[in-house]
Order: sequence, then C-alpha cells, then structure tokens
Amino acid sequence: MSISNPYDYQAGTAPLLISIPHAGTRLTPAVAEGLSDAARSLPDTDWHLPTLYDFAAGLGAHMLIGSYSRLVVDLNRPADDKPLYATATTGLYPDTLFDGTPAFLPGQSPDADQRRRYLDQIWQPYHRQLQDTLSAIKARHGYALLLDAHSIASMIPRLFDGRLPDLNIGTNDGASCAPSLQETLVERCGQQPFSYVFNGRFKGGYITRAYGQPHARQHAVQLELAQCNYLTEHAPFDYLPERAGQLQQVLRLLVSSQLAWAEKAL
Repeated sequence: MSISNPYDYQAGTAPLLISIPHAGTRLTPAVAEGLSDAARSLPDTDWHLPTLYDFAAGLGAHMLIGSYSRLVVDLNRPADDKPLYATATTGLYPDTLFDGTPAFLPGQSPDADQRRRYLDQIWQPYHRQLQDTLSAIKARHGYALLLDAHSIASMIPRLFDGRLPDLNIGTNDGASCAPSLQETLVERCGQQPFSYVFNGRFKGGYITRAYGQPHARQHAVQLELAQCNYLTEHAPFDYLPERAGQLQQVLRLLVSSQLAWAEKAL
C-alpha cells in the first residue's frame, strides 16, 4: 500500500508555524476495515481546527495539517511510543478511544508491518516538514515560534475530572518556551472571557516537548481547546459558527500576542 499526501503544508511569511496534527480523517484500508462501531465516527478527531484557525494565514503563519486520522498513527507521540503522561493516555498506534472503548474489533487492528509503514510514510514525513519549516523560519528571522493546535471533548472522565477549562495551554512546565512568552500568554488569557489553565492536564505532547528549544531560539506552545466552545460534541460533530466566532477572536489575540512578543524580545 502506498500512502500519498500525508499532510497539507501552506507556506507563510511570519516566524510562526501552526501545527495541527490531529484534524485528519483519512484512513488506510486496514484501519478502516478493523474499526469498532464506536470508532467509526472518529470521535477523537480535532474536528474543524483548520477552519477555526483560518484567520492565521492572514497573519502570515505557516500551516501544517495532518491528513490521516490519529487512529492510523498519532503524530503527537514519539516514534518509540514511550508514554508522555503517567495518567491514562493513548499511544503512537491507539487501540482504545479516549473514553477507554476499544478502537478495533477483536483481532482486527493493523499488524506490526502495516504500522511500521504508517510510521515511515505518515509520521516521518510530517515531522520532516515540521523541522524543515522551523529551520527555514530560523534562517530567515533568527528565531521560530511553534503553536501546536489541538482540541478535545470537554468531558472525558477517563482522562480528567469534571469539565475541562476552555483553553489549556502547555509549555512542558515552562521548558518549551521563554518564561516571558508564557507570562505574556498568561496576561492575555486574563483579558478574555474563557476559562484557562497553564500546564494542567495537558502540558504539551511530543511536538511541544521535542521542538520547544528556547535555548536555540525556538519556542513552542501547545493549545488544547475544549470542543464545546465551537462544535457539537457528538457525531456528526457540527461546527457552530456563532460560538466559533467568539473563540476565534481569542485565538487571534493569542497568536498576535506571540508574534508581538517575539518582535520585542528576540
């Protein structure tokens, strides 16, 4: 099986790359044939994020968007599949959904050879493009900013208690970006109406941790959004333009603040 177009990349002019690894819905034949009934609607997808961030191109951001579902291979997990969290999570090749439901019918998950192919033909190209883009940005501007964009259902008891805050910002406990960038984002979050937390349940996945290198003038932030603020949290996961418009204003504020911070600090 040959895999084509594992991602969509749109070049920009600003020193910012927005990575959206989990919005993809494409499936390989082996994954499509083996999915459980609960998984067929792809409930753990970061639905509609490219639409939510469609303002970013106007700010000059580079955009990198994964094409394949995380049920094929998770682009935000390390290639060696080492766990990122001590609490419940999913791995490089998820066999369960976020709520703990099996993702595949018994004995129907892709075999080891198929999964190695997904790593080589989907995961590796995405990360090569990510690194190449950051390198090109640094060559042009002297520094690079990375925003790793995600969303998740607002209530998943297996992963976290109660309702998730609206904005969940992760900087790997301050290790993936300059302290002053995090301080800037904290200040901006305090100026808007949505609830927020820094380095709570979501501190940043593999992308934030691997590419956040402030010592090398490369600053990464993960933003996990509670999906109730822009879509219906059940199939068919309809986009809600009125709610989304309010959230987009805040996202624009946060993206613009990162760019403004860099112009002054770097």
